[in-house]
Amino acid sequence: MKKELLTSVYIAFISIFLVQIASAEEKPNIVIFLADDHGVLESSVYGNFDIRTPTMASLAEEGLVFDKAFVASPACGPSRSALFSGLMPARNGAEENHQPPRAKTQIMVQKMKNAGYEVAAFGKVAHLKYGEMVGFDIEKGGRREEIGEEVKQYLDNRTSDKPLLLIVGDHRPHVPWIKEMDYEPKKLTLPAEFVDTPETREHWARYLTDITGMDAQMANVDAMAKAYFKNDDFLFVYTADHGGQWPFGKWNLYDKGINVPFIARWPGHIEVKGRTNAMVSWIDIFPTLLDLVGGEIPMGIDGKSFLPALFGKTDTHRDVIYTTTTADGKRNIYPIRSVRTAQFKYVRNIHPEAYHSTHSDILRLDGAGGYWDSWDEAAKLDPKAKAIVDKYYQRPAIEFFDLYKDPDEQVNLASNPKYKEQITKMSKMLDVWMKEQGDSVRMFRKP
Repeated sequence: MKKELLTSVYIAFISIFLVQIASAEEKPNIVIFLADDHGVLESSVYGNFDIRTPTMASLAEEGLVFDKAFVASPACGPSRSALFSGLMPARNGAEENHQPPRAKTQIMVQKMKNAGYEVAAFGKVAHLKYGEMVGFDIEKGGRREEIGEEVKQYLDNRTSDKPLLLIVGDHRPHVPWIKEMDYEPKKLTLPAEFVDTPETREHWARYLTDITGMDAQMANVDAMAKAYFKNDDFLFVYTADHGGQWPFGKWNLYDKGINVPFIARWPGHIEVKGRTNAMVSWIDIFPTLLDLVGGEIPMGIDGKSFLPALFGKTDTHRDVIYTTTTADGKRNIYPIRSVRTAQFKYVRNIHPEAYHSTHSDILRLDGAGGYWDSWDEAAKLDPKAKAIVDKYYQRPAIEFFDLYKDPDEQVNLASNPKYKEQITKMSKMLDVWMKEQGDSVRMFRKP
């Protein structure tokens, strides 16, 4: 009887062990490629055919494009700290750029490791040295071409049999932009809110050149992953931490600052040539991955899984997107909060009595904001240029946009009586949310 009992226990143990092995084998390998400062409209996938982004186009052909993906904050540190915590800036502690998050909030990578994954990060993934608190198994911070070399060396020498979450962050198209230009400045179509000068066109061509270079690096990483996994049966995701460092982009809560590309490919699992209007946020990415691999989604976080949308079972996820920005060191001290639905955007400029200003117009560096002198000169003679410059520096307390009629957010409807009820409603929504978040607009310097 005792022998039979021991045999039964042994068989049960072996069965559980085999199930665990099978379960581990079923967990997909995952590659996430992150760009730095890439706006949603600066790729052919999202309608700008001036720009050559063949890798993004290939991903879109083979996978699913999210048209309504948003970040928590349009600055590197707060955006990435939100990604690795599933929490909005006021709750994770990284409200300003270069302000470290609270270490206890950066738990998402550890949750993936608990689910059996090895997590490797190359390039700019976490912000600055915050990667130490995120807890990657391996982290290397190479730039441009170095990233590909480091990824190759890692994959060539990897011995672990754990499923892999590989995160690669290219620094491009973050400033300073490359001096070489793969685009003819005169032939480019500039965004409507730009002052059209030769200096602007040159900087825009350099920015687009960096995007194309980043796209090529992504192709390189994808090819290495296919060779390493010996097939294309892995989840590949491309996204960016916020919009480009241009007026009305990065550090702003217009869609050019917060709406980012998000493309996912997984042959046999994700719809081919698909597009979705499901509104998702960067705080939702890791809960979705944990949901996918059977990991533990932490209780009480702001993020939530959009796995049904990823697998094409629904075209909805969030009804509302909240975003925040506060400051960036000694510059760009201009806190803004916003709430966005599918149709409307309500933006609150906390200190409208102050000038809005950022690194770009203050430093005016070559390969960054070096075109600003030409904008000032143009504004002296051209009323249209003056209106753009004035709009950049002086913001009203409230901005309100009907995104169905005005997707570029050019017409502020805050004083339009037709929208008074909707404006009041969204103002109250933002008030309630900020209170729930404990967001008191903490600032270290005056605007």
